[in-house]
Order: sequence, then structure tokens, then C-alpha cells
Amino acid sequence: MAPSGPPGAAVEPEHLVVVRSRHPWRWVAAVAVAIVVAQFIHGLVTNPGWDWGTFAQYFTAASVLKALWMTVQLTVYGTVLGFALGIGLAAARLSKNPVLQVVSWTYIWAFRSIPLIVQLLFWFNIAYLYKTLSIGVPFGPAFVEFDVNDVISGMMAAVIGLALHQAAYSAEIIRAGIISVDAGQLEAAAALGIPKRRQFFKIVMPQAMRAILPNAANEVISLFKGTSIVSTMAIAELFYQVQVIYGRSGRVVPLLMVATVWYIVLTTLLSIGQYYIERHYARGSARSLPLTPWQKARTRIRTFLDTATTGRTPTRAGDAR
Repeated sequence: MAPSGPPGAAVEPEHLVVVRSRHPWRWVAAVAVAIVVAQFIHGLVTNPGWDWGTFAQYFTAASVLKALWMTVQLTVYGTVLGFALGIGLAAARLSKNPVLQVVSWTYIWAFRSIPLIVQLLFWFNIAYLYKTLSIGVPFGPAFVEFDVNDVISGMMAAVIGLALHQAAYSAEIIRAGIISVDAGQLEAAAALGIPKRRQFFKIVMPQAMRAILPNAANEVISLFKGTSIVSTMAIAELFYQVQVIYGRSGRVVPLLMVATVWYIVLTTLLSIGQYYIERHYARGSARSLPLTPWQKARTRIRTFLDTATTGRTPTRAGDAR
């Protein structure tokens, strides 16, 4: 604010002049970014190397959609089995049993140290080590025997590798979320005589989920993209199928864009699901939840329509409805 009277004189509040703060470099940066984005979009539209006709031809091709479904299956199986095992590993690390603690720590250390592609190839070639699997008395007679090649197919090897790899990371995410809950709340719950089971599900987990969900969602997205590694095992997931097609047609760039866009679409869907799940578990951390993007859009549309109809801009939340 700048006074409108002579220097040193008292200025009445109604005589104060409000001067808007100017940020010219923000506009310079915005214009520069807009130019770069416009050039990129222009290149996408005009550069014939992108070959959008081939992209449109294969984007919804039956072979691509079948491979996409395989990718989704690998992600779902790896996520469900990985987090189920991760919960057990996290519980073992948090237990007071030293044997369980050591076994859990060793598992996490080992599977986080070995690259995923090595784990996948190991399970894919497990028949070189073990020809048969048997069920029976430990170190004693076997009641049932299976041929490993019949039991562990390429798909099964991929699921096992992805799930065991995912379990090591999910265990640490879950453990970190649980220990982030203030121990004083558990002491207060115990003093009130609340059973331990109810303490865990009503006090610990709702708060731990707020810390677990962002990292867990990142792991699911990483696993979804990481399924492309199973192409080394000749499993017909999305990236492998795209490689097969451009190996025959020679149209490398448009086929890579087919895989890229599908990865973006499904990752976006996962991110939307993550947003609403996090919003659900954030209910206890705020008096009122912020509006969702859809609710914000509806509010702005209603505000615009009210302004166009009445000729005035709503100034209160009630006016924008």
C-alpha cells in the first residue's frame, strides 16, 4: 500500500492506495514454456515420422488388447500376492520373536538386492535345479510329486518373480506406515481397556494408511511398468507384443507410441483410484475434505452460469451453488 498524502502526515485508511505486486519474470517464464509446448505439439502433428495412421491402426488391434490384458493380469497378481506376503513380512519384523525378525530382514535384504530381471530368469529356469516338486514329510517320504515344467509355466514364473520382488518393498512400506503412528495413542487405548485387535483396526490402520497409500501406489505403478521386463521370457505382454509387431512391419516409433499411450492411460486410472482412496482415509485428519476436481469443475461451471445470468459474481460459497 502507498499513502496518497504528503510525507509524514497521518493518512486515513480510506485514502490508502493498494498497489498490485508485479511479477514480470513469471510471465516471461510462462511464455517461454508455452512456446516450447506449442513447438512440441506442432512437431507431433506435422512430423510424418510419428506415423499416426499406423498408431491408430494398432492401438486397438486385437493382439495389442490381448497383450494389454496380460499386462493387467501380471500387475494384479503381483500386487495382490506381493502385498499379502509383505503384510506377513512386516508383521514378522515388528514381532518380538528374534527368529521371525531375522528371517524377515534377510528376505527383504536379499530380494531388494537382486535385480528383478535376474529373479524372473531364475524362476523361469528353476527346472534346471529342481526337476520335480514333492509334498510329504520333511526329510522323509514324499506323498505327491509334480514335474516342475508342468507346474511352473512362463506365466507362473513371471507371477512368482514379480510377487516375491514386490513383497520385499511392500513389507517396508507397511512397516513404516505402522511405526509412524504415535505410540501414545496405543498407550491411551490400552489404558481405556480397548482390545488389541480393535486398537489395530480402529486406531493404527486408519492413520497408517495415510502414510502407506502414496508409497504403495507408487509401487503398484512401478510394478505395472515393470511387467515389460517379462518380455525377456517371451511372455506376450504389451511391450513384447509391440516388439513383435514392429519387428515385422518396421514401424518402430508408432508402435512404441501405442505402448506408451496405453501405459499412460492405465497409470492415469491408477492415479485417480489412488486419489480417492487417499481422500477416504484422510477424513479423520481434517474437519472438511477439499473438493474433488470434479466438484471444483461443477462449482466453477455453476459460478460462470450464475454470473452470466445475474450479471454479478458470487462472493460466498452459497452464491456459487
